[in-house]
Amino acid sequence: MTTDSAGANRAVPGLREPANRVSRRAITYWTARAALSGMVIVAAEAAAGAAAGWSGAWTAGVTVTVAVLGAWAVVMPRWRYRVHRWEVTDRALYTRSGWFSVRWRIAPISRIQTIDSHRSFGERMFGLANVTATTASAAGPVRIHGLDRQLADRLLDQLAVATGQAAGDAT
Repeated sequence: MTTDSAGANRAVPGLREPANRVSRRAITYWTARAALSGMVIVAAEAAAGAAAGWSGAWTAGVTVTVAVLGAWAVVMPRWRYRVHRWEVTDRALYTRSGWFSVRWRIAPISRIQTIDSHRSFGERMFGLANVTATTASAAGPVRIHGLDRQLADRLLDQLAVATGQAAGDAT
């Protein structure tokens, strides 16, 4: 099941917020990633301004870009942390994620086909990992981003045991 609205928990009777938050270190990682991306954009804009013969308009443009990207780097990670949640029960894997659009995913344990973990270089530096559960759903895999590395390893083990015990063929 997938739902794409901020009021999704009210749309389905009995649906509650998933119990677990991602790691607090995810805020720092998302902030660093947004700041680094922002610096690249500002550097490119400044280089374009220098190549075009720097003027007051370029200064104003770069100033606005710095302000917007700075606000993005401060607000977005904290907002994502408030929204991103996950939970595994004996019946399903529940996730809620998003930034502008909030996405709820519920994958029955019996439908999970594979479980993977991914750790980018930056995530490894912050001790984070992601877990992906692939199902036969056309909506694609269920992903949990920003988990503590040890918790992600335990979650992989938990899901492997649960899917091995689930009746059905995961199709």
